[in-house]
Amino acid sequence: MSASETAAPSRPASRSANLSFDDIVAAADRLKGQIERTPMRHSRTLSEITGAEVWVKFENLQFTAAFKERGALNKLLLMTEAQRRQGVIAASAGNHAQGLAYHGARLGVPTTIVMPRGTPMVKIQHTRNFGAEVIIEGDSYDDANAFAQALCVEKSLTFVHPFNDLDVMAGQGTVALEMLEDVPDLDILPIPIGGGGLIAGMAMAAKTLRPEIRILGVEPAMYPSFTARWRNIPARLGGQTIAEGIAVKQVGDLTYAAARPLIEDVLLIEEADFESAIALYCNVEKTVAEGAGAASLAALLSHPEIFRGQKVGLILCGGNIDSRLLASVLTRELVREQRIVTVRLAGDDRPGLLAMIANLIGDAGGNIISFDHNRLALDVPAKGAEFDIQIETRDAQHTRDVIEVLRRSGYPPRLV
Repeated sequence: MSASETAAPSRPASRSANLSFDDIVAAADRLKGQIERTPMRHSRTLSEITGAEVWVKFENLQFTAAFKERGALNKLLLMTEAQRRQGVIAASAGNHAQGLAYHGARLGVPTTIVMPRGTPMVKIQHTRNFGAEVIIEGDSYDDANAFAQALCVEKSLTFVHPFNDLDVMAGQGTVALEMLEDVPDLDILPIPIGGGGLIAGMAMAAKTLRPEIRILGVEPAMYPSFTARWRNIPARLGGQTIAEGIAVKQVGDLTYAAARPLIEDVLLIEEADFESAIALYCNVEKTVAEGAGAASLAALLSHPEIFRGQKVGLILCGGNIDSRLLASVLTRELVREQRIVTVRLAGDDRPGLLAMIANLIGDAGGNIISFDHNRLALDVPAKGAEFDIQIETRDAQHTRDVIEVLRRSGYPPRLV
């Protein structure tokens, strides 16, 4: 193989192992016309809710519904023809797999993706539909990654890391170039952190274009890997988070080195705020966000004092969420807002009582979703009964009004 085949194009041999702004600008040039130039829109309603001036970058409108294809495509375009013919491999259970598979197929690059057992079938199927060979191996990402690394050596493939790769980081940084091109005077960017590729690229681009801009990282409270490394403290990592796209146990060395000097702080987000952010995107912006994709908005909801009065750029970085999970999140938000409640009340066990209670609720404008009639509860008289009634209302105040109607009618309920 000749030297020209082994050297990546448009890349000086003496290039240092650091991410530069020039890398990101070059990546933007490379990607032009091959990915979506996603919109950056002002949200009046989110601005009113949070007290900030909110702009949203809709990366869920990429063809694979996530920003990850930027970095994957940049890496593919920088490979030699010989490397492309041989093929690429990655370990991923999410958006990186789909972005690499889609652009690999588009460019005629054979793509292998190793996914751990337990990966949702919808992600496996989407990745296969984009043209990749999918191998299910290992019980965790680390197991899948080890298998992929071994297979990479065995078959002389090019390994495309989901985040700890300078070319991938440069591709992700193009998001910030577009955001500041559309809104040059942004004050602050809250950016999700998983392995760190997105925040490394975006922070480099944003701080070069606008040195005074503030960069905040956003991590799930269950997976504070960047924070733990930054603070040099042990962290308990693990648990079922809805933001699985950024649930990474160890941030990349290259990404950490690039991002750490540019970040002001990292915000840790609880699950309820991720869920509320997903629901707000759906109900306010009429768009779909996955847990990690809603992380920037979740940061505003959980730390409003940091962003109030600031011009904030949010990246809605992905919309790949299972439809059943989305339905559950939206319903849970109705419960959180007390638009769906379950009340428990006791009464005598006589014909017509349930109909009377239903009429009271209906006349007050409430909608009964379900009820449970329990005659064996020991804390009510033997001739009595206990009722658990699930009610849908307009809002929390309407719920209180319905409860007051029941109380005044002699059936004081309690929320369960």
